[in-house]
Amino acid sequence: MSLQPAETAAEPDQPAFAALVDSLPDPVMVVSAHDAEDASDRRIVYANLAARDLLRIQGAGGPLVSAIRHPEVLEAVDESLFGALDGEAAYETGGAQDRFWRVLTRPLAPAADGASLALMVVRDETDSRRNERMRADFLANASHELRTPLASLTGYIETLRGHARDDAAARERFLGVMAGQAERMARLIDDLLSLSRIELNEHIAPEGRVDVALVTRDVADALAPLAAEHGVRLDMRLSDPGRAAVIGDRDQILQVAQNLIDNALKFSPAGQAVAIEVAGDVSAEAATAPVRLGAARLSLLTPDPVGGERFVMLRVSDRGPGIAREHLPRLSERFYRVEGQKSGERLGTGLGLAIVKHIINRHRGGLVIESLEGEGSTFTAYLPRL
Repeated sequence: MSLQPAETAAEPDQPAFAALVDSLPDPVMVVSAHDAEDASDRRIVYANLAARDLLRIQGAGGPLVSAIRHPEVLEAVDESLFGALDGEAAYETGGAQDRFWRVLTRPLAPAADGASLALMVVRDETDSRRNERMRADFLANASHELRTPLASLTGYIETLRGHARDDAAARERFLGVMAGQAERMARLIDDLLSLSRIELNEHIAPEGRVDVALVTRDVADALAPLAAEHGVRLDMRLSDPGRAAVIGDRDQILQVAQNLIDNALKFSPAGQAVAIEVAGDVSAEAATAPVRLGAARLSLLTPDPVGGERFVMLRVSDRGPGIAREHLPRLSERFYRVEGQKSGERLGTGLGLAIVKHIINRHRGGLVIESLEGEGSTFTAYLPRL
């Protein structure tokens, strides 16, 4: 049987393997050629459904170069066609999102008319490449974040061993700084471990019943002394007990509330208030509605649409310096901190919003940021209502 493209599963002139190969998720093609010197002679004699969709192949007999133009791929095909060798090549395509592809080629037995044949398999390695980059970036950032307090500690230790050994005032001051750096390292390690555990279980649906209003009340009570120390009020508007229940992991919901409220406190000037609201029965439209006129808004996470689904909303607003529009898309990246807000007595780890985003994603919820420079920011998390 001659090799023909599988245009539909019902065509009678398909090869016997067409239905089987069409079910494969990876693009698969068979290429033929007679003349090694003529690049236009490479023809696609069979392409499965995935290959036709990816490369927009219309039918059999078309030139390979019209579907793939990357020289490395064409060279790998030639190695199999005319060298009887296995070939491999990788290439990248642009667009809204870059995608990474790996092409494997294998020689086949010659066709009845003497043409050389080769098998091509195209694999999408975008996710693995992105994960690889994320791991590399994560390790680089984590090592950088740990190196700074370690260098500070080492410097102060050397000073205390040297000329400051007998200086009581300097020794007291240096020990205080060292304690702060040690606490920063401890917070960073705690957040790294927390993020790792959350990512590990992100695909597992949570169980249990959690009242978001009660959890938020507990967090606010715990942070009240810190708020008072900084001269910041906590203005709370919480739904009645039992009306803001969700299916979830209580410890993780508590982390969301704590990170959002603590972040608002961190950037709130003395004399201002942090507004905390929990609403127990809202639509997705209400949860994502604008809060501040003229503010920049971005949805960092959007749940899969379900008709008529109701949500429990946690909204935290501050009157701090606000965040410029260009920073919003990167706020949930690991270790990302807005320029100009990287110093201060309560330096964060840069992992808080990444933790919040992963927790909300595990709970099939949404996360929206709204900010106006000079007037403050609002973070809204909403979870499917029980």
